[in-house]
Amino acid sequence: MAVLPIRAYPDGVLRRKAQPVERIDDALQQLIDDMIETMYAAPGIGLAAPQVGVSWRVFVVDITSGQYPNGVITAINPELSRLEGRAQADEGCLSLPGIYGPTPRAAEVLLRCTNRAGEAVEIPAADLLARAFQHETDHLDGRFFFNRMGPVGRDIVLRKFRRAQRQR
Repeated sequence: MAVLPIRAYPDGVLRRKAQPVERIDDALQQLIDDMIETMYAAPGIGLAAPQVGVSWRVFVVDITSGQYPNGVITAINPELSRLEGRAQADEGCLSLPGIYGPTPRAAEVLLRCTNRAGEAVEIPAADLLARAFQHETDHLDGRFFFNRMGPVGRDIVLRKFRRAQRQR
């Protein structure tokens, strides 16, 4: 396994819709392993393939931050449905390090995807897990958390990001 470099906004791969995964093979399994290691090293609770420069519809999430051996969820070709309720909380992103902003999301979702064993699964989610699924799915569609905000919130987040970039 390897820690991969995380692409930062405004990298073009992050702003394109990712391609569906056609088959689960050794290359995909290696990518998933590398993504998990990269997510933990960052540290983060989720990572989408475009964030490591691969335009495939796959993400990994672990809201336990590695505290539980079976905490990692791998989603291949994910689809969200049953988006219910509304919740707003500060959200950040490994591709915009150190930048956070209040982001509206559905409070509950149903994730349909293929897991890394090739099985079709449905995972109901609420709270932080629902937020993580939505955040990572947005990455697969070329969107960022600030795209969910109103114009004022989006401008504030992007100004914070530009200021942070100048200070590096």
